[in-house]
This record gives sequence, C-alpha cells and structure tokens, in this order.
Amino acid sequence: MPTLRSSSRLNSSSSPSSVSSPLQNAVRGSQRALSASSSSSINVPCDDRDSDQASEWDSHSLSADEGSDFEDSLRRNVKKRAAKRPLRTTPVAKYPKKGSQSVRGNGQKEAAPPTNDLFDAVKAAKSDMQSLVDEWLDNYKQDESAGFLELINFFVRSCGCKGTVTPEMFKKMSNSEIIQHLTEQFNEDSGDYPLTAPGSSWKKFQGSFCEFVRTLVYQCQYSLLYDGFPMDDLISLLTGLSDSQVRAFRHTSTLAAMKLMTSLVKVALQLSLHKDNNQRQYEAERNKGPEQRAPQRLESLLEKRKELQEHQEEIEGMMNAIFRGVFVHRYRDILPEIRAICIEEIGCWMQSYSTSFLTDSYLKYIGWTLHDKHREVRLKCLKALEGLYSNRELTARLELFTSRFKDRMVSMVMDREYDVAVEAVRLLTVILKNMDGVLTDADCESVYPVVYASNRALASAAGEFLYWKLFYPEYEARAVGGRERRRSPHIQRTFFHLLLAFFVESELHDHAAYLVDSLWDCAASQLKDWESLTSLLLEKDQNLGDVQESTLIEILVSSARQAAEGHPPVGRITGKKGLTAKERKLQADDKMKLAEHLIPLLPQLLAKFSADAEKVTPLLQLLNYFDLSVYCTRRLEKHLELLLQQLQEVVVKHVEPAVLEAGAHALYLLCKPEFTFFSRVDFARSQLVDLLADRFQQELDELLQSSFLDEDEVYSLAATLKRLSAFYNAHDLTRWELYEPCYRLLRKAVDTGEVPRQVILPALTLVYFSILWTLTHISESAVSQKQLSSLKGRMVAFCELCQSCLSDVDQEIQEQAFILLSDLLLIFSPQMIVGGRDFLKPLVFFPEATLQSELASFLMDHVFLQPGDPESDHAQIEQLHQRRRLLAGFCKLLLYGVLELDAASDVFKHYNKFYNDYGDIIKETLTRARQIDRSHCSRILLLSLKQLYTELMQEQGPQGLSELPAFIEMRDLARRFALSFGPQQLQNRDLVVMLHKEGIKFSLSELPPAGSSEEPPNLAFLELLSEFSPRLFHQDKQLLLSYLEKCLQRVSQAPSPPWGPVTTYCHSLRPMENTVEANPQGHPRSKKRRIEDSYRHQGEDVSSSQEESLQLNSVPPTPTLTSTVLKNRQPLGAVGDKEEEEDSSESELMHSQPLSGTQRSKFLDAQHFGTLQDPSGPSLGNRLTRLSLMEEDEEEELGILDESSEEWQGADKQIGSPTSPSEHGPDLLDTTELNIEGHEHLEKANRKN
Repeated sequence: MPTLRSSSRLNSSSSPSSVSSPLQNAVRGSQRALSASSSSSINVPCDDRDSDQASEWDSHSLSADEGSDFEDSLRRNVKKRAAKRPLRTTPVAKYPKKGSQSVRGNGQKEAAPPTNDLFDAVKAAKSDMQSLVDEWLDNYKQDESAGFLELINFFVRSCGCKGTVTPEMFKKMSNSEIIQHLTEQFNEDSGDYPLTAPGSSWKKFQGSFCEFVRTLVYQCQYSLLYDGFPMDDLISLLTGLSDSQVRAFRHTSTLAAMKLMTSLVKVALQLSLHKDNNQRQYEAERNKGPEQRAPQRLESLLEKRKELQEHQEEIEGMMNAIFRGVFVHRYRDILPEIRAICIEEIGCWMQSYSTSFLTDSYLKYIGWTLHDKHREVRLKCLKALEGLYSNRELTARLELFTSRFKDRMVSMVMDREYDVAVEAVRLLTVILKNMDGVLTDADCESVYPVVYASNRALASAAGEFLYWKLFYPEYEARAVGGRERRRSPHIQRTFFHLLLAFFVESELHDHAAYLVDSLWDCAASQLKDWESLTSLLLEKDQNLGDVQESTLIEILVSSARQAAEGHPPVGRITGKKGLTAKERKLQADDKMKLAEHLIPLLPQLLAKFSADAEKVTPLLQLLNYFDLSVYCTRRLEKHLELLLQQLQEVVVKHVEPAVLEAGAHALYLLCKPEFTFFSRVDFARSQLVDLLADRFQQELDELLQSSFLDEDEVYSLAATLKRLSAFYNAHDLTRWELYEPCYRLLRKAVDTGEVPRQVILPALTLVYFSILWTLTHISESAVSQKQLSSLKGRMVAFCELCQSCLSDVDQEIQEQAFILLSDLLLIFSPQMIVGGRDFLKPLVFFPEATLQSELASFLMDHVFLQPGDPESDHAQIEQLHQRRRLLAGFCKLLLYGVLELDAASDVFKHYNKFYNDYGDIIKETLTRARQIDRSHCSRILLLSLKQLYTELMQEQGPQGLSELPAFIEMRDLARRFALSFGPQQLQNRDLVVMLHKEGIKFSLSELPPAGSSEEPPNLAFLELLSEFSPRLFHQDKQLLLSYLEKCLQRVSQAPSPPWGPVTTYCHSLRPMENTVEANPQGHPRSKKRRIEDSYRHQGEDVSSSQEESLQLNSVPPTPTLTSTVLKNRQPLGAVGDKEEEEDSSESELMHSQPLSGTQRSKFLDAQHFGTLQDPSGPSLGNRLTRLSLMEEDEEEELGILDESSEEWQGADKQIGSPTSPSEHGPDLLDTTELNIEGHEHLEKANRKN
C-alpha cells in the first residue's frame, strides 16, 4: 500500500483557546465515533436482514497497514485547521419556514432548522450543477456554520432520513450521538431510500448526487479546500454513517465518500503535476548564470513549492482518512451494491493516479473481490482491470498481480453469468494485446470453445480473442503513411487457411456457421472477401481435402447469409429489434456485390461439385442471398442459362431429399413473374417436369403390367417419384395430372402388398400435395359443385388409403401415413370455413369412429414406448423428434375438434410417465383443452385415472394395489393433475366437487359377492382421489364426507373399522388437515394480520377464554401456547379416530354456545402455531378450533392454496430468511407481550387435574 502522508490539519490536539470551539467539539466527537467504528453496539433497529452480517463484516480488525493510524492522524492535525478557521457563531437558518421557531431555555427564540432546498434542487436536477454549487458556496462564505449545516442535512436527507441535524445538536453532540439520534428517527416502514427508490423522480438522483459531490470538490480545489472548509468534519460524518447498521446510511454515505475520494484523487493528480512543473522551473532558473539568475524568481518558486507540498499533504491526509475509514471496511460489506461502488471507484483511482494507487497493496482488493458471489461486483472488478490493462504503460506494474490472479481471470470465462463471462473474455483479449507471452496455450485453449457458445455476445467476444491470437499476427496489414495498404490475395488466403485449420483440427463443432458468426464483428471484411473464397474453391492446385472443401463452402454460404440477412444462425439471438437505415443500406450493397461476383461463378462451382450432395446443397442455397434482379440489370442472362443447365443436371443426378429440396427451391426463386426472365425459367421448369413425368409414366406401366421388378427398375421408379414429390412441394404440377397414376399405384400396394416401400413413401406424398394444390385452385368466384365433389372424393379416398397403411408392416410407411392423415384431417376440419369461406363447407370432413380408434391405437403403439435397445445418441434424438411430431399431430386433431376430446385421456394418462419427453406438449394440450371446456376436461382427467386403474387391476388383481410401484406412479399423476387446476379455487370449485363425486361412484361401482368380507375392487381408487382434496373448500369436504357415508351405507359388507382406502380418503377431507387457508380467489390471507390478531387476543383474553373452556368441560385442554419463540408453521398432529364420534356434540355446542370472534381468533392462532393436542382424549379446545374454522369458512369463504403456492411461499421464506435473531419474531411468553398470569393459571389447572 502506498504511503499517503498524514494530513497536518486533519487531526486534533487541544486548541490554544481556553474555550473549545463548536468545531473542535464536533471533531472530538468524530474521534470517539471512529474509535468504536468497527464494533459499535448502538441499539438501533436492524435494516433489511443485514445487520448481523454487516456487523460481522465490520467486526474484523484492520491489518497493520489498513486502518490503525486514522484516529491518531485526526488527533494530530486538527490544531492547524483550528488556527486557520475562526470560531463558529450560532447558525442562522438560510431558508426558514414561516412561523417555525424554537424557544431556547432562556426564553429567547431561535430559528428552526433549515429546510433543505439543496436536496430538492439536486433531486430535481433541472439546474446546472456548477451554478447550484456556486450559489451554496456564496451562502457558505456569508455564514459558514449555517452553510455547512445545510450540507450535512443534505447528506442526511439523501439517505432517506426524515430527521435533521439542528444547530443545537451540532454544537453539543458528538458525531456518534448525532448518528444515533438520526437512526432513531429513521423511517423503516419501507426499505426504499433515494438511491433505490422506484419512480421517475428518483431515476436520475444517483447521477445528480455524484455530480454534486464532484462539482463541490472541483469548485473548492483552489480556495476553500485548503482555507477554512471543514472537510475533516464532513469526512468524519460520512465515515460514521458508513459504519451504521442502517442500510440507507451505509449505502449513501459510502457512495458519497467514494465519489469524494475520486474527486480528491483528481485534485491530488493536478497538485502532483503542478509540483513537477514548479520543480522544472526552479531547476531551470537555478541553472542559469549569475548574471541571468533572478533571486526573487527562485524565492517565489520555493514559496510556491512549499505551498503545493502543504496542499498535497492535506489532500493525501484526506484520502488516507477516507480509504482507511470507509473503503477498507465497505469493500467487503454485506450489501453487493456497496461492494460494487468501492471496487468501481478504486479502479478509477488506479487509472487516474497510477503513481500512488497502482501498487499491489491496492490491487489486492480487486484480486480478492474477483471471487465475489454477486454478479455486479465481479463485473466491476473485470471492468476496472480492463481499464488498467488497456494502458500499455501500466502493464509493467501489473506483472505480479497478473501472475497471482491470472488463473482466476481465465476461469471466469466460464462464469454462470453471461455478462461476467463476456467481460472476462474481453479482459483476456486486452491482456493478449498488451502483454506478450503472459497467456499460455493452455489459457487460450480454455477460451477457444466459447466461440460456439449459444450466447452471441459471449461468442463474439471469444471470436475477437481468437482473431487476435491466431489470425492477426499472420495477415494483418501494416499501417503505411497513416493509411492501411490493400491486403494482398496471399494474405487473405492465409486467413482462410488458418480458419480452416482451426475449425477442422479443433473438432469442437460440426457447423462453421457459428464460427463465422462469432468472427463477424471483428473480421467481417475478411469474411466477405468472396473473391478469395471462390478462387480457393475453383483452383485445381490448392490441394484441399474433402473436409476442407466442404468447410470452405459452408464458410462461403454462411458469410453470404450473414451479409444478406444480418441475423445469426439458429440458436443465437442478437437482442436487436431491427436494423438501422445504415445497416439496411449496407445489407443491400452486400447483396448486390455478392450477386455480381457469384452469378458468373455459381455454374462453375455447381459443375465442379455436382457429384457431391454434401457440397452442392449449400451451393444451391446461395440463390437465397442474391439480388436476382442483377440478371436483368447487368445483362447476365447467359449465366442464367448455364445455371439452369447445371440445376437440371443436379436434379437428374441426385435423389437425396436435401439436394432435391434445395434444387426445387432455387428454381422457385427464379420462377417469379416479376422477373423479365420468367418465361425462360418457366420453360426450363416445364422441360424438367415433362422429362420426369414421362419417365414416371413409363416406369409405372411396367410396374402395373409385370409381376416382378428388379432392383434397378424399383430404384429408378422411386428416384423419379422422389424428384416429382420434391418439385410438387414447391411448384404447382397440377396440369401434369399425377394424382390418378399415383392413386392406382397406392391402391395396388394396399390390395396386393407387392409394391416396394421406397416407392410407396414418395407416392403418398405426391397424392397429398396434389390434393392441397387442387384446394388452392378453388376460389369463391369460380367454384362449382363438381369441383368440390371431385376434391372431396379424392380426399376421402386418400384417407382410406392412409388408414389402410396404418396397419402396414413397415413402420416408416405407418408413420408417414399417420402424419399425412393427421395434417389432411386438420386442413379439412371445420376450421377451414372460418374467415368467410363458407363456400368450402361441403369439403368439411369428420372421421368415423373406426378411424379415430385406429389413430389412438397407433399413438399408443408408436409414441408411448418404453426405451428399447441402446442406440447412438443421434439416432435416439431423431427418433424422439419423430415421436414428438406424431404426438403433436394427434393433439392438434383433439384441440381443433377433429377427434372426440375424450380421446385425450389416452394422452393425459402418460403425462407423468413420459414427462421428460413429451411433458411440454401434453401440458399445452391440457391447458388448451381446459380453455375449450373446463368441465369436460376435468372428466377427461378422471377418465385417464380410471383407465390406468382398470388396466392395473386387470394385470395385478384387486388385492394389494396400493403397494405397487405402478399405483404410486398413478398417485403422482393424480397429484400433477391436481396441480394443473391452479390457484383459482373458487373458479374450479364445482369441477373439483364433481370429480370427487364421480370418483366415489367409480370406487363403489363394483361390489364384492354377497357375504364376502373383501373390500370392493375399485375402492383403492379413493386414494387417488385424496390427491385432489387440497383443492376443496372446508364446507365441500363436509358435504363429501356425508356423501361418502351415504354411499357406504348401501354396502352391506362395510366393516365397523373402515377399510384402509376409506380411512385415507376421509383423513384427507378432515377440516384439521394440514392445509393452507386461502380466500375464495386463491390468494393467501395476510400473515401479518393473523399474527397481530394472535398477539392482541392472547394478550387480552387468555384467562377469560380458558375460564369459559373450563366451564364447558371438566378436563382442561392443553395450554394453547407451548413455544417460547414464534417459528414457522408446523404440521398438526394426526386426527384421532374418536373425532367421528364428536360430530353430534359439536353441532349441539355450535347452537348452544356460539364462539365470539376473540375465541375464534385464539383457536385459529393455536392451529397456526402448531398446538399439540391432548393425547388422553378428545379436547374441547381441539373441537372448538375445528368449529371456529368451519364458521369462518362459512363467513369468509376461505379456500386452500394449491401445493405449488406452498412451495413458492417456502422458497420465498428461504430467500428472505432473517439474518438477525431479533427477526425470528417476538418471544410469545415475554411479559411485555402476553398476559403471563393467565398462562400460569392455565398450567396450574392442568397440573391439578
């Protein structure tokens, strides 16, 4: 730590005057406050659960170099300040309120404390801050005491404290006493204070506050700062406030002290520069000859140097006081905002005044804080270091720090917070630029994989690091004459060779598009060098391997797409909402340049790589990024002819779906009527389709006439069908009339089974596209009944074919038929006439019951399957995607009314078992189904449970079902169904009651044989129903208990002790069940009100209520309060079996002895605190508690929160758990809070009995 010289005027000794001035009293008070700053035990209320942790942070003693001499320096230096400053007179209010006066002890009237117009002006931030400070300085010069008091009250008001420091307090009280007085007046009703308060009026307060402190020091640096301004008093006050347990005091005063320190650092820097200039002037004057030397000049320079030295010592004393009194304590404060302020400001000090602060003694604070658990603090550390490492002149002084904390900085690249990781990568990039050889290859290799991160900001930062590490040293042009010379083609090719080597050799990713996107921000000009890219691809002597050629083509296509579209690849989000006008213009220019360069070369590239499907597919995609009008404007029709020829060759040569789709889409882009070359492209398309259609007709005739086809003929027919299917997807091929021959082919396949699988699949797709294109030709103006009938007939016939294919032996044919059938049924559903298309009503098709049943059976056989033999990860992912696609198609049929909604039970019953694979799809289907019909959806949920229960009972038998793992899974499913109802309890009330009644009927629908003692086979279903009981109101639980009792009376075999499932279900319906009370809307009741009521009622009526209880029952109940500390809610004890025998006595008691509101509150509180029940027998207190709960439910319609709400409350309690023992709540048996005599009387009565 640098040695900052102690100020000769900051610290105090006795004044020469026999009478101490008010200022000296204040300074001595600040000394006493500072001497106990780290372990002060002021009895003030804690603020926002951080008092214990704050005191824990502050209780650590400072090390030998961190804070032991601040108090001594205060004592040493006040003497000089006291001699310079005149005695303070009685403060006079600057802006007194009308009629606000205070009376002294001797009867004289004194002006009231000043209203703080300074705070209001800074808050408003409407005037120039320099003018505001100048105005305050003018007032301060007129009356120093009043002006300084106004400044103190400004800082107090900025903390959010309502209290003010009066002149009398300032004269007679020490700083610690003043702070204690302000703490007692602090309003703690709200946790907000000016720095954290919401609202537009407070948004700019922090900036204005910091600007005021900066301007204050700036305006005082040449005069008042060294002559009469009580800066030591201000520092002492801020130091004392920064050590307060009140968060608002600590936060605001730390911010003020740190900004004050930053301003003083700038003043110290200016003084240092003035000293250096003075020294140079003195040396120059002294080195002159005797004749030229001016003694008066030397003397004045010596006086000036002495004055500057004194000023510097005073400033350094102030900085030393702030650093040791505030920073050393607060950089480890419990509040992350305070820690972030300290780290941000120390970084500014190091950059501004590196001579004094850029040492290891200060750098260690940033290094230690790199491990902070809060994101904002780590971020400030990295930004501070980034500013230091950016200056090459400072890097030599950072070597020791770098060696100590480099590993931590490198590891922060993988920080869980993206913005912290981004700053860490940027910091390493700066270190890489300015410190040679510091980052090892291992350090760099930990950054390389980040270029493929999903977060684009992080990937872009890593791309810049990669650029400066691997690419920049090899090819970057050097500045010549202030201008960058043009890069040679050799250098550009070197860049792409390095890029290829990194991508191929690192083997970190399979898609170069993400690497291109990561490098785009720093190397866009290199990546858009399409001339070098195409020359590398077309030259024969480049010796590029197959993988390198494929990668280079992918880089070409990715850079073209990035330049033309401006958005990153799939999975990365820029966060931008749109492009600016400049970006759009640049994008249009890039598309034009790309087209002008690649249109002549694209046929050559296709010709060279036409045999390789992996390479020709991305090349065909380049047309998506061209400005195709260039073919017309630049007269490039000859290149269009070559492109069409190559395109036809590619289509005829390949059968891969990706190549065919790319070729069909490329032709579609060219076949737009607005282009002048449309007729030429349309002619080429007709030629190609004619060729394919004729070939298909010939091969189809051979297939239909012969009984056997060899493999070559089958392959040729399948290839032709695949090509036609791909083109039918993008182009209207209706005039070639492909429906009839394809339908005949499929009919033969269904009837005979002799058609190969590879022929059936594209034929199904062809017929499907034929029907859809025919539908697009039907318009309201030219529709005829014949057209509608023909299309309806084709659609129905195709549906029958697909239904037959569902039972095919080949799984791929089954899945293809299911997908096409579900899409077609959805298109021709009742939704097709929505939007004024009633003319299409004859086309609406409703599937028959057999088709619906087959679709549901197919879903069970192909989607909800247990994992089979282990396959490769890629195959499993592809299989899962296919199954999700099948399930989504079926669910859409349900929601759009094509299938009966009851069929959703086949999906819902697998919700829990297949939650990881299909949970999102099933949840969305359940939500949409509830929106369509809430009642019907509830019945479907019950139907799903019935089906699962019936299946399990048929497999295992009715005995011992509840102990089977499958039954436990069913209970989990029921619980998940119950949670799906949400917290809207009143809205779902009838639905849940209906569900319970239907479930009770089902459980007792089958009875055992007469004379048998066995329980009904479906009785265990009641255990599943118990999972829905928390959704019931208390009064509905009573009704369901009565309903169950009536149903059980019809069962002659019911034993006197009820069956186990009946007991479990009844227990879930008891009013004393451990559930959370809720209002009818499902929102929790105010816990604060309930606790306050318990305090009030227990304090007033404990004795009287217990006497009433003793009059009603000779056996006194267990005392209501059994704990000395208010704890979290505990589950109540199990309800005894004898409660069933007490129903009649309770009803009589309810009519004969109604409870008062006070009694109900007491018994509610007993339940809230987890009262233990008397084990010896039924307790009147227990019965009255249940009774009071029932009465309040009838009056207020209380509900029960869902289990998810309970989990949220529990999570909130954990997050907001108190850090101070005083926040666990008051002692319930403290004599200041409860009537202890009534409680002791109750205990004596219990002991007597």
